[in-house]
Amino acid sequence: MIITIDGPAGSGKSTVAKLLAERLKVRFLDTGAMYRAIALAVLRAAIDESNHEEVARISKTVQIRFDGQKLILNGEDVTSEIRSPDVTAVSSIIASNPQVRNRLVALQREIGEQGSMVTEGRDQGTVVFPDAEHKFFVTANLEARARRRQRELAQKGVQQPVSSVMEQLRQRDERDETRAYAPMKPAEHATIVDTSELSIGEVVEILVRRITGES
Repeated sequence: MIITIDGPAGSGKSTVAKLLAERLKVRFLDTGAMYRAIALAVLRAAIDESNHEEVARISKTVQIRFDGQKLILNGEDVTSEIRSPDVTAVSSIIASNPQVRNRLVALQREIGEQGSMVTEGRDQGTVVFPDAEHKFFVTANLEARARRRQRELAQKGVQQPVSSVMEQLRQRDERDETRAYAPMKPAEHATIVDTSELSIGEVVEILVRRITGES
């Protein structure tokens, strides 16, 4: 069974997906971490992230795998490093590269063949797993997402005004929604869940009920 959860940054989809996987006792796949790993490799190679050919070359040469919840890049645990502000700043630009997406889509499908899982991202229900048994699109209004992201950053020691975070998310949304290849949008037949006024626990319960058929 494949369960896809797509949605914009700050919607809570990563936390929801992880908790849902734990609840259902299946694997969890954080596809955003994979794009961040490519972004980190590009930064380390001092390559301009807008140079599509060079970025594509890097994406084809690096080795990415998961060890539990750890992300291993070329044999190195980079789980913490891929969450740095520098990586965040270029990851959505990297994700707009069709050759990078093709490489990671193939890798994600390989992982999906290994058994049931909850997978989250921006194209999981539309492109990667269009035949998934359950598809969700988790979203929230821009202010709610910005405040969540602001709290996440503060926990990491990064202080930013909510207005700045909102503008960053707005730009990210625009890139994700308008890119030519695999734009972010709800998949056909996806259940759309607005989390603006919901707790993470409430969202997980909504998804569990939908999956299990409970009222």
